[in-house]
Amino acid sequence: RTGKVSGVESLLRWQHPDLGLISPGVIIPLAEQTSLINPIGEWVLETACRQNKAWQDMGLEPILMAVNISASQFKTPHFISQVEWILKKTGLDPKYLEVEITESTAILEFGEIIYKLNGLKKIGVSIAIDDFGTEYSSLCRLKMLPLDRLKIDKQFVDGIGDNHKDQAIAKAIIQLGKSLDLSVVAEGVENEEQVAFLKTSQCDLIQGYY
Repeated sequence: RTGKVSGVESLLRWQHPDLGLISPGVIIPLAEQTSLINPIGEWVLETACRQNKAWQDMGLEPILMAVNISASQFKTPHFISQVEWILKKTGLDPKYLEVEITESTAILEFGEIIYKLNGLKKIGVSIAIDDFGTEYSSLCRLKMLPLDRLKIDKQFVDGIGDNHKDQAIAKAIIQLGKSLDLSVVAEGVENEEQVAFLKTSQCDLIQGYY
């Protein structure tokens, strides 16, 4: 509605000396196979929090920093205390951190998920479900999770201009989010046509190269 920047998302890339820039689609599966995902995830979380605090210390208006958390990282027993420690160490107010989990994380042992998400909420961190609608959407589970935000996957946003089915799915997710008192973010927004549709459909936030 305002055109104002309200947040950013940290994205991991590997600048390889020979192969150039390597995407997370390659890095993350490798990191998971080699058990490097947890130290990498912890480093990303701390680096993102430190950067956000640095921007604030420079006098910029505080914004939200979203960080993706892998299922493996989320499952570690000390995950909540790790987040708490990083926030204290970097001096970032928890309200400026958002943890993003995917639907594949949300199908883990349900009692554990609820416990950990509630733990994050107690700290003051917000929670988003990333890439919503692409994996294991369970509306029954969704209504029980203490979430703040739903993120519409880029694949539905891509077709908004000329595919009425993608438009219908995007609208349905926006309405679902609003019915559950969740904020809705459309990912991968790149052109005016997409923005116009999402504005008309009362999507709360857009994210992308637009």
